[in-house]
Amino acid sequence: MRPELVLKGVIPANLIAFDSELEIDEENYRRHLRYLVDTPGVSGITTNAHASEVATLTFEEQQRVLEMTLDEVAGAVPVVCGVYEDGTSKAARIAKSAERQGADCLLVFPSTVYDFGHQLRPEMAYGHIAQVAEAVSLPIIVFVYPVASGLHIPTDNLVRICDEIDNVIAVKEWSNDIGVYERNWREIKALDKEISLLSSFSKSLLASLCIGADGILSGHGSVIADLHVEMFEAVNRGDLEGARRVADRAYPVVQATYAEPFLDGHNRMKEALAILGRIDEANVRPPLRRIPDAERKKIRRVVAEAGLPSGQPDAAALGSRG
Repeated sequence: MRPELVLKGVIPANLIAFDSELEIDEENYRRHLRYLVDTPGVSGITTNAHASEVATLTFEEQQRVLEMTLDEVAGAVPVVCGVYEDGTSKAARIAKSAERQGADCLLVFPSTVYDFGHQLRPEMAYGHIAQVAEAVSLPIIVFVYPVASGLHIPTDNLVRICDEIDNVIAVKEWSNDIGVYERNWREIKALDKEISLLSSFSKSLLASLCIGADGILSGHGSVIADLHVEMFEAVNRGDLEGARRVADRAYPVVQATYAEPFLDGHNRMKEALAILGRIDEANVRPPLRRIPDAERKKIRRVVAEAGLPSGQPDAAALGSRG
């Protein structure tokens, strides 16, 4: 039976907090989650994804992170759990564990095995997602990687996956190619099945929203969820000038966050949270390394220019949420 969950709106992928010993810092992680959940307009939380440094988390740590997330979110919004594993049977194990723990939805990452030519064997990506889907009853989001990567799922295969696998209800679209994004949007929306397309086109978010999007699923939402909400809502009500004003505020932060090397993106997001006082320390696990002081100063400058809020969301705004 097809799951009933419909994903729309702004769904940040949360960051993870580590202490000075690089152990999970529960107090700061929960503080970060509370900030996101209390941000008006946030409609879901994604955990155990890139922004959570999932590649450095053991299976047991992933279970603990999900447990804390579910406890802190406490049903306020759906919780999406990442399924990040190269082997299909191992991915299914993570999926089944997440279902037992109470996750509302799964985000299935592509296997890095795809990197060696899976586009010529489309049954591999299809089979990976299908077998994970068969292992659970939870709804599934398909993660589309950039076209330039070896992990990208081409449109034809993506449409087949969305159409034929009952559990699939959404796509996290990170193709990083606006032409491919538009094709994916149009072909998915032509299906006789409701599939949400969630933009992860963080470097060109406004353009993707103007083509069409049911929501935004991005690690950058951990820092600028309020701007994502404002931009998404402005586009939906046809206020292009308003959306542009929000995009103008976000632009310096986006450029600083996603500058080369791209792999420092989540490090920079974490530094921004520390600068804003939303977590205490921006510690990251190897192989990642903290950014240098000069770059930290740049992050401090751009978050100040954007007027990003510190601490907890504005109390007046929170009062209008319900």
